[in-house]
Amino acid sequence: MATILVVDDEPIVRDVVVRYLRRDGFKTIEAASGDEAQRLLERELPALVVLDVMLPGIDGLELCRSIRPRSDLPIVMLTARGEETDRIVGLELGADDYLTKPFSPRELAVRVRNVLRRAANPHSTSGQRLAFGDVEIDLATREVRRNDDALKLTLKEFDLLAFLASHPRRVFSREQLMDHVWGHRSELDTGTVTVHIRRLREKIEAEPARPRHIETVWGAGYRLTP
Repeated sequence: MATILVVDDEPIVRDVVVRYLRRDGFKTIEAASGDEAQRLLERELPALVVLDVMLPGIDGLELCRSIRPRSDLPIVMLTARGEETDRIVGLELGADDYLTKPFSPRELAVRVRNVLRRAANPHSTSGQRLAFGDVEIDLATREVRRNDDALKLTLKEFDLLAFLASHPRRVFSREQLMDHVWGHRSELDTGTVTVHIRRLREKIEAEPARPRHIETVWGAGYRLTP
């Protein structure tokens, strides 16, 4: 039974989220601030964090920033409607998914299950290795190496890279990538995919501004060229 850490300073929101997650069979722990969440993370090992951006003390973005360099713990962020900057920054910091308030708690529970399912079993071709240029992807261990140096990728960065590498030279639109990698579409499809593509280029390309492998096909989408 996976444990979910729910971090939100609004008791009503926490209560609704917790009830839906428990109804779906998850265990939950709660925090009302970023500082409290940070203390919990030092002694607990949740499978995923549902993290509100606006928090007293350490806010959600800062907490995400502190988690990501040392852990690939999946993070689903909650942001206020209209705060597109927060959502983009959250994705750049390594959040795996997001929902805008007010949101459907049922949809949140579905998103949580989808993220955990991909983290546990991202590809049916377990054990297969993919390679292009000086990059090697191990689907079983979820490790990516470039020139034998291990790269630190978030959950969604890995899933996106593995999906593109599994379909070399095929062009995918942003909407198709959202369907295949995220499993849903939302109001920030284009921004979400664009942010993750840019982050991947910074990690695997020798010259991110002039990518050799993750190419933009103008008016169509993206493709990976070995």
